[in-house]
Amino acid sequence: MKIGYYPGCSLHSTGIEYDVSAKKVSAALGLELVEVKDWVCCGSRPTHQSDDLMSVALPMKNMSLMKEKNKLDEMCVPCASCYSRMKFAQERIKDEGTRKKIEEIIGSACPSDVNVLHMLDTIVEKVGLEEVQKKVVKPLAGVKAVCYYGCLMTRPPKVTGKEKFENPVNMEALLETLGAETPDWNMKTFCCGASFALTQTQVVLELTKKILDDAVSAGANAISVGCPLCHANLDGRQEQINAKYKTSFKMPIFYFTELMGLSFGIK
Repeated sequence: MKIGYYPGCSLHSTGIEYDVSAKKVSAALGLELVEVKDWVCCGSRPTHQSDDLMSVALPMKNMSLMKEKNKLDEMCVPCASCYSRMKFAQERIKDEGTRKKIEEIIGSACPSDVNVLHMLDTIVEKVGLEEVQKKVVKPLAGVKAVCYYGCLMTRPPKVTGKEKFENPVNMEALLETLGAETPDWNMKTFCCGASFALTQTQVVLELTKKILDDAVSAGANAISVGCPLCHANLDGRQEQINAKYKTSFKMPIFYFTELMGLSFGIK
């Protein structure tokens, strides 16, 4: 099975382990991730806040490139922020005036039939948990991982199309297939602060501390994520949080694809 693959900037830099693990587990499952040829940045939040049209044009350019150069009409997007921008762009071009302006900017038609999927949905819904189960050689016994979706993997539901946008369960179902326990908790769609890490670090420290506190209270010994920004804040800010709040967090933060790789026996 082939599917277009949009890594975005993070997976080629700070989130490289997400990229590596996603490709390895996909290959093990017979899923061929075809990287979008000549892809460009999706614009992420900075463009969304500074240039409205460009925030739509950049994602649509990537969808157009995939259609034209890769000849595919489904796109797998691991980064929650990239995924969100792609879905928002699709929603925006439903307006005929906006679509025409975007087509002038990107120099090509805006494809309206691209199926944009987050990496998690690609694994659970396209490949299926039965196929995942067949690849498990090292069940994750003893792993108690709370599943953290963050803000953008499921919301807003009008854009993502998610029914269980406040209480999603796909990651739990996947991890339980791998043999892990997934304790119930309160913060699975709570915001970590995302890119405020660069401009309002104190906000991120406060929000991330709440997430870590709740994970510990739920009895977790790990957190599973599907977003490079969430991973960076939850993983990289623990020392700062410990110093500021006199806490002692040492919580391992995994991309769900890393946990899949461990259970598949991939080195």
